[in-house]
Order: sequence, then C-alpha cells, then structure tokens
Amino acid sequence: MRKEILTFLLFVILAALMWYGHAMQSVRNTRVPVCIQYTGKPDAIGFGAKGLPDTVMIEVRDAGSRLNAYHRETLRLTIDLRSYIHGEQGTVQVPSDVLRRSISDILQGTSRLIETSPEDISCPYFTEQEKTVDVAFAGNIHLANEYQMVGAPRLSSTRLKVYGQEKALAAIDTLYTEALTIENVSDTINKRVALAVPEGMRASKDSVDLRIISERFTEKKFTLPIHVIGAPEGYTIRLFPQDVEVSVRVGISHFGNVQAQQIRAVCTYTPERKDKLNVELQYTNPYITAAWSYPGIVEFLLIEK
Repeated sequence: MRKEILTFLLFVILAALMWYGHAMQSVRNTRVPVCIQYTGKPDAIGFGAKGLPDTVMIEVRDAGSRLNAYHRETLRLTIDLRSYIHGEQGTVQVPSDVLRRSISDILQGTSRLIETSPEDISCPYFTEQEKTVDVAFAGNIHLANEYQMVGAPRLSSTRLKVYGQEKALAAIDTLYTEALTIENVSDTINKRVALAVPEGMRASKDSVDLRIISERFTEKKFTLPIHVIGAPEGYTIRLFPQDVEVSVRVGISHFGNVQAQQIRAVCTYTPERKDKLNVELQYTNPYITAAWSYPGIVEFLLIEK
C-alpha cells in the first residue's frame, strides 16, 4: 500500500514538472505595470488635478518563462518632459504610438506589446506663482534621562520655494515638517522627515533632513554673593544670607567652559516687598541650559544710612 502511494506521488510530481515546463515554453499573454519617472520638468510648472500617471498597465505576449521575469522585476520607463512643455501653459501630450514605441524598447526582444492602459498620456500644465518661505520642525523630542539637546533641532533646508495660486501663497510664511514624536533620544539622530505641504501647493522638496544632537548633562555648583538692585536713596539693604549655593546644568563636553564669573545672583528691591526678596540668576554662558539657587528667597532689612 505504501509503495503504491509513493508511486502515485512520484507520477503526480512528474506530471507537475512536465506541466510547468510546458507552461514556461508556451506563449501566452499577461498584464504587468510599467512605472513611469518624469524628468526635465521646470520647478514652476504645475499639472491638472489628475496629474501625470505614474503607472501604465500593459498587456504583453511572450513565452511563460519570459513573462515571469516581468513579474519579478518592475519595468521602469523615463519620459523627458522637455519635449512636451513649451511656454507657460499647454498640454503634455504623449501620443499612443510614441508611448508604445518607448515601452517596446524596454521589453525583451521576443516580447510583443498587445495594448497599453491608458493608450496615451495627456495632462494640462500651467505656470504657478512661487514664494520662498521658512521651514520649521513641528514635532516633539523626548530625551532620555540625564540627556539634553545641544542647540535646537537642525534642518538641512531652512528656506524653500513653494508653488501655487497667488491667494494661497499669500497666507503662508512658514512650511512645517509633518508632526512626529521622537522618543528616548540619547545620541545624535539623523532622520529624513516629510514636509506638510498645504493642499493645492507644491514645494521644491518633499522632505528635509533633521539632525538632533544630544549629550549627557551634569551639574556644576558655585557659592556666589547676592547683588541688590533698586535700593532706595539713603538706605542700604542687608540680606540674610548674603551668599547662595548655585547649581547649573551643563553638557559634559562643556563642563570646563562654565566659570563662576559668568553667573550673577541678583535680588531686585521694590517698595511692596516687606521682608523677603526672590533670588534671580543671570548668566551669559550659552552652554548653561538651566540654573537654580538655594535658597531661592532671602530675607532682608532696609537700613537707613
């Protein structure tokens, strides 16, 4: 019984192989897509609502083995629009005979093109208005614990041209990236981000490169005297205490660049303050990203000279 089953399976496999071999040699039709890439388009030229097709479906006839190759590898056709765009407006018109000839040139020599869908390419074009606008990052960056950003997020392009109708262009001054959230940043990140181009407009680029630089931060501590501003004429102000402990946050790579003389602790007197003043910290070092003092409020006495 087992031998009979094995014999039967052997004949099934042989039959399948023979059928497959016959299918690979037999001539038949199949439909495959042809992806179209357009070159030579002036930046200020726009197209009608439907735009130019990016894919043409074709029916082609050949042996099965060659048809399988078309399904495994995408056919690509390049059309140079410089031959079809003349003047500020008109119609891009690729006739059926030109389209068929161009597609036939990328087929194997034994293949015969039966039909294309669509048969030709036709699309109106016109010259759009242009405006140069700022480009800004729109998103959220969440840093890992004990990390901070070094400067603001950087974009590869900070100004770009946008194209559209004059009324629409008047309402836009900044082109933003698509909103995205980047989590747990603890290193330098380079990421390509798409632009959120308003409907009815085009931009000279579809995306820009985003660069985020982060580093681990630490704290540096100083003991600083408090300076009083705004003491009334004929009076001095005595603080309790007269010094404060100041902590600043700084990236590790710039720890040595932060000095005490770059930081100033200040209390500003105003008549409505009766016995306590807030301590404010002023600093000029760009590497300091945060600063705080202890205490943050001090007591004072107004003493007549």
